[in-house]
Amino acid sequence: MKFAILMLSLLLITGLVVLIDRLWLAKKRAGVKDPWWIEYSKSFFPVILAVFLLRSFLVEPFKIPSGSMIPTLLVGDYILVTKSSYGIRLPVLNTKLIPTGDVERGDIVVFRYPRDKTLDYIKRVVGVPGDRLEYRDKRLTINGEAVETTRLEDYQYSDKNSYASAWQFKEKFEDEEHLILVEPEEPSVRLIGVRQFSGRDKCAFSDTGFICTVPDGHYFMMGDNRDSSSDSRYWGFVPDDHIIGRAFMVVWNAGEFSRSGTWLK
Repeated sequence: MKFAILMLSLLLITGLVVLIDRLWLAKKRAGVKDPWWIEYSKSFFPVILAVFLLRSFLVEPFKIPSGSMIPTLLVGDYILVTKSSYGIRLPVLNTKLIPTGDVERGDIVVFRYPRDKTLDYIKRVVGVPGDRLEYRDKRLTINGEAVETTRLEDYQYSDKNSYASAWQFKEKFEDEEHLILVEPEEPSVRLIGVRQFSGRDKCAFSDTGFICTVPDGHYFMMGDNRDSSSDSRYWGFVPDDHIIGRAFMVVWNAGEFSRSGTWLK
C-alpha cells in the first residue's frame, strides 16, 4: 500500500514535469541543455509508468515475513501475485472496475489487513460468502461437511532461532490439495486473542473452537500453519475491496534456492 502511494506520487510528479516542459519550458530554452530535474524526470517517467502499470494490473512481488503459511510458504520467500485474477481494480483505491473471476476456497490471497489497511497480509481462503464454518479439535467443517484430511509425517522447522515440530496433514478443498500444520497441544482458537470486529455477531467462540457464517462480500482466511497464524479467527472477515490478488509462484528464497519456480496451490 505505502509503495503503491509512493509510486503514484513519483509518477504524477515526473509526468507533470515532462508535460510542463513539453508545453512551455522547452520552447523558452531554445537549444539550451535540459536542467537536471527535467532530464531526470524525462528519464524516469517511462520507467515509473511501466512499473506502476505492471504492479497495478498484472503481477506484484511480495516477500513472506512470517511463518504463518508454513509449510506452503517459508519465511524469506519472494512470491508473485497476479492482480487480475478476481478483477481489474483502480490502483491505490483498489475499487473493482471489471470483475474477472471469483475468490475460491483454497486460494492463497494477499489482502489489506482489515485493522490497518497500510499492511498487506497473506492467508488461504477457507470460507466464501454464505459459508458456515466450524473449526473444532483442529478439524474444519464447511457447510456441514468435514474437510477431507490425511495425516502425513511430522514436520520440523526453525522458528525464532529454535526448532518446532508439528503434525502435518494434507487438506483437500474439492479437487485441490494443500498442506497444513497443527500443534495438538494448542487450542483451536485462543479466546484471549479474539478481538471485536465487524460481523462478530455471526460467530460463536468457545474453548473448543468456533462457528462462523461468512457475510456477503467477505471472506474467511486462515494460515496453513494453523496454530502460529493471526487470521480471521482473531480479527474477522476480509471485505472484497481489501483483496489485492492471488499468489501463484515462489520466485526466490535466498536460503532455499530449490524453491525458485515453485507453483503454489
